[in-house]
Amino acid sequence: MPSASCDTFLNDIEDIVSQEDSKPQDRHFSRKHVVPKVRRRNTQKYLQEENSPPSDSTIPGIQKIWIRTWGCSHNNSDGEYMAGQLAAYGYKITENASDADLWLLNSCTVKNPAEDHFRNSIKKAQEENKKIVLAGCVPQAQPRQDYLKGLSIIGVQQIDRVVEVVEETIKGHSVRLLGQKKDNGKRLGGARLDLPKIRKNPLIEIISINTGCLNACTYCKTKHARGNLASYPIDELVDRAKQSFQEGVCEIWLTSEDTGAYGRDIGSSLPALLWKLVEVIPEGAMLRLGMTNPPYILEHLEEMAKILHHPRVYAFLHIPVQSASDTVLMEMKREYCVADFKRVVDFLKDKVPGITIATDIICGFPGETDQDFQETVKLVEEYKFPSLFINQFYPRPGTPAAKMEQVPAQVKKQRTKELSRIFHSYNPYDHKIGQRQQVLVTEESFDSKFYVAHNRFYEQVLVPKNPTFMGKMVEVDIYESGKHFMKGQPVSDAKVYTPSISKPLARGEVSGLTEIHIMVGGNGKPFSGTSKHRSTHFTKGGRGYFSYCLAHVLPRTLSSLLCRVSWSSLV
Repeated sequence: MPSASCDTFLNDIEDIVSQEDSKPQDRHFSRKHVVPKVRRRNTQKYLQEENSPPSDSTIPGIQKIWIRTWGCSHNNSDGEYMAGQLAAYGYKITENASDADLWLLNSCTVKNPAEDHFRNSIKKAQEENKKIVLAGCVPQAQPRQDYLKGLSIIGVQQIDRVVEVVEETIKGHSVRLLGQKKDNGKRLGGARLDLPKIRKNPLIEIISINTGCLNACTYCKTKHARGNLASYPIDELVDRAKQSFQEGVCEIWLTSEDTGAYGRDIGSSLPALLWKLVEVIPEGAMLRLGMTNPPYILEHLEEMAKILHHPRVYAFLHIPVQSASDTVLMEMKREYCVADFKRVVDFLKDKVPGITIATDIICGFPGETDQDFQETVKLVEEYKFPSLFINQFYPRPGTPAAKMEQVPAQVKKQRTKELSRIFHSYNPYDHKIGQRQQVLVTEESFDSKFYVAHNRFYEQVLVPKNPTFMGKMVEVDIYESGKHFMKGQPVSDAKVYTPSISKPLARGEVSGLTEIHIMVGGNGKPFSGTSKHRSTHFTKGGRGYFSYCLAHVLPRTLSSLLCRVSWSSLV
């Protein structure tokens, strides 16, 4: 191969450029006339990728959650609060358990069957590889049980931190928050009442006025979970009632482990609370009192009779007797005798004609003799309670009654069956056929054939399914009765009374929220409140949830947005 020869030497590499070559400024000018070729983008595919996290993403706030609650109205209220907070944060609350990414199981510890259902649900969730968060009285009372090992738990006084627990659980961590709410060393009633909430029935607000009780019943496991009495201040309860009415609620239930003991820890009383509440109940709305034990209602009988006469308070009271044998009551440590119970019932029946008294009875408590049981039978036959909750005794682990000598199982079953037969031997509403009553319609019957209403005495009245009746006061003529209900025909020329309150929230809508958006990105587009993107919410004029957002929702929202930048194109 011939060698290349060089006739001249270059002092600098720039000397290689000849005068015919383009100058730098010429090359820059010509670049302006170059038209780039545009590559078409699959817009639909791009948007799908933008809005969807990668398959292995564990970013919280976009998952579906199924919530199951067992037990009392207090527990149901807790479940509604937890659902509201999770929905406000961005999670989707679903009624389809199989579609859910996480199951939130809110338990009841009163009886063995309820805990059995809870345990079986945990097992099923594990078999279906669901994330699990446990709540309610079972894990609060006994968090070290074998079947709870390795699972996240949120305590009954920590429900305002449910978002944190769910978030960490979704990330694969196990979290347990079981502490008590305290202020300067004094135990509080629990989480704040102004938290977001999804009411199971948008027309009914359940307000827990206190938690715990002053008793030490030997059979009760709930005491281990809810503890001693801790009451909410009256002004907080009144504010919660006002907010509920502003959101279209037409019926309020007051609940706790013992409403009669309300206020004893804060220098107040149940009548003092009730008189304040009736001042804010709109015309056409109603208030229902929850369960109260005999000892604490005895000293307020006169005032309670006056309150139960109020036109916006149901003439209804739930007073558990549990047994008509003083010997059994003493073993239960119920702190009253049968004469005390009769005094309460007789006084209220005299001063509030037609009042409904509901009660509870335990069959087969340890040491209960045939004579003890017969005394209970006589009480039921004498008073013919229209609402009677009959429970076979179940020894709960860790309670004094579980260590007592037990009544044989067959005897307990027989006594329960006998008392149930007596209860079903009379019809408490037959004498009301032909009466004209005003009823408040609040829900649909289980068979979906009727709407369910309640009259002045909180007796159940079934009415035709006319959509204009829902949430309204309707005048009806009673034409039929059953063991647990009456049927009413709306009076043709009667006016359907609309309570002077706002339009109810939609089913599944979060209580107390308006929506503002965090603005992100150069295009100024807000994130919508969908499962894909996060919205931050604040209450209508309520400082409580505003503080909640600043402390919980806003930091997590911003954190989630930063995480999302790694997989989503924000312009």
